[in-house]
This record gives sequence, structure tokens and C-alpha cells, in this order.
Amino acid sequence: MNLGTAWPVPYIISPENLAVDAVVSFCVSVLLAVTFNAEAQAFVATFLGDTRTGAKDRFHFNAFLHLDLLGALCYVVGGFGWPRTMSLDATRFKRPRFDLVLARLAGPAANLLMASIGGSLAMMMKAFSWDPRVFLMVVGVNLTTAVYNLIPLPPLAAGWALAELLPPAQAGVRSMFLKVGPYAILALALLDRLRGGTMFAPYFDPLIRRIFAFICGG
Repeated sequence: MNLGTAWPVPYIISPENLAVDAVVSFCVSVLLAVTFNAEAQAFVATFLGDTRTGAKDRFHFNAFLHLDLLGALCYVVGGFGWPRTMSLDATRFKRPRFDLVLARLAGPAANLLMASIGGSLAMMMKAFSWDPRVFLMVVGVNLTTAVYNLIPLPPLAAGWALAELLPPAQAGVRSMFLKVGPYAILALALLDRLRGGTMFAPYFDPLIRRIFAFICGG
């Protein structure tokens, strides 16, 4: 079943596609993406031993509390972003560095799961001749978030993994890496936008579209 889509995948807000329904669907999809990403990190961290009694930053599923200013701006500029960094205590893990990476990778994994759910709902709606565009946007935004987590800069998952691979003696470098990462990602996304999408799109966007077609039966 080929669902098609009324909006480009990945979706980036621009004057050419500034329809109200598209922008609203995009914003709702972003809120879902950051919520699933952050809460998945919290769930896996808790499962691996980082339990928190009465933690206010976990398991509340309030999307607005998971929004990160730079991450939200990156969604507007580049179509991808990240949630507010989930606080994790590596000392509570049995394998601190490995388990911390697993917890961070749970974020994009959850986005892939959310994309699969959205694709299933879209196909169900199409079967009843209902417009599935909102769910297709959910699929596209979550896939974009998951795939762009391959950029090796924190707070994206690949960046966290790279930071954890640094030896303990490089703690200062790791700290700077974590602080500069969000600004570097936003700057790169803005530069990519100004250059017409020639930096990331040739590498990431074909993968996003292939997974989108697979999930949505295209």
C-alpha cells in the first residue's frame, strides 16, 4: 500500500511548505519525538540501575518539560533536534561507560519505534479512506531525529558514544565536547540550510526516505 505524503520527507519549515496544517503537524510530531527520545533514555537508565525515587525529570511525559531551546531551534532550522539532556548517573550502572551509551542510544531507538507505530496507524487510516498525513508527519520527524543522531556530536546519540570512548585522562576534552556539541550542531544545521542542504542531506536523507517507504508500505 503506497501511502504517499503531502509533505517532503524529511520535512523542513520553509516558505514553500508553510501551510498551517503542515506546521501544526510538524510541531506536534516534534513534541512526540522529544518525549519518546527522553523518556526512553530514562526507562533504560532505570532498568540498568540508575533508579531515582521521586525524580521530577523522568516518566512525566510532559513534552514541554523535555524541550531544549537549542534542540527546538535545530528542528526549525534543520528538521531534526534533541530533547533536554536526561540526567544520568553512570556510577549506578554495573558497566558505567557501556550502560551509559546504551541509555543514550535508547533515544533514537524509541524514535524508530514511534515511527513504526505512526506508519501502522497511517496504513490503518488509509484503509478506511481517512487522511493519514498527520501520522505520516510523525513518521517522518521521528525517522529524521533517529537518523540524524548519527552525527557524532553530543547530545546526539553518536556524540555521546564518542564522548564515552574518550579515556578518563581526557576528562577535560570530554567536558568541552559536551558543552560545545549543541552549539556546533545548531551552527552546522544553519550552515547546511544556507548552503541548500548539501552537507547532511546527501548522506542521511536517502536513508530516511528508504526507511519511510518501508514503514509506510511505499
